[in-house]
Amino acid sequence: MTNTSIISAKNLSKKFGNFTANDNLNFEVYEGEIFGFLGANGAGKTTAIKILCGLSKPSSGKIKVAGFDVYKQTEDIKKNIGYMSQKFSLYEDLTVKENIRFYASIYGMKKKEIKAKTDELLNKLNFAHAKDKKIKDIPLGWKQKLAFSTAVFHNPKIVFLDEPTGGVDPVTRREFWNLIYETANKGITVFVTTHYMDEAEYCDRVSIMDAGKIVALDTPINLMKKYNSKNMDEVFLKIAR
Repeated sequence: MTNTSIISAKNLSKKFGNFTANDNLNFEVYEGEIFGFLGANGAGKTTAIKILCGLSKPSSGKIKVAGFDVYKQTEDIKKNIGYMSQKFSLYEDLTVKENIRFYASIYGMKKKEIKAKTDELLNKLNFAHAKDKKIKDIPLGWKQKLAFSTAVFHNPKIVFLDEPTGGVDPVTRREFWNLIYETANKGITVFVTTHYMDEAEYCDRVSIMDAGKIVALDTPINLMKKYNSKNMDEVFLKIAR
């Protein structure tokens, strides 16, 4: 992790009529950081992520992602990020190899580069034997690893992970976090939402949202000290109440 800001949000607000989904959010995320973005359902996390991914315009505020303005440079933002949703974003009727190549082409990679990196990725994940299997026929844990690897295949500056470990077993979750650490060590910023508070403790820093506002932002250790808690689960419960 460096001290160079890769995401900067100053007074980010998003309103839908009289409802305020994001209320003056202020935060910085740094290069190579694993940044946890936490909050109960309805806290405003998804709305903020859509803005940061260039999919929605804020009502007000000054926001830059990978150096690009969210009002005027959304296409540039999209080229410099990766995204993985809870549902893994893979096409069930395409094979493992076809999914990799499809997403790589969307991100603008060249055919020669795609072919070489596809073989490299399949060998790294020990998926070479399953390259021609359809996604619907492989285990959930495999889908998860493949979806993440596809999201960072083009070497983006930031990858957004929206509750990526939902529904998988603890061992697979741990293996997935090893992939996250490896990615962050390469200098790619990881912006992750999760409902598993033990995973929040794996992050460099976490922010916690409540009713559209960021009510806490610090390292997990500092938050546990501040709220006199044994773990992040206790911290979250104290804040959410």
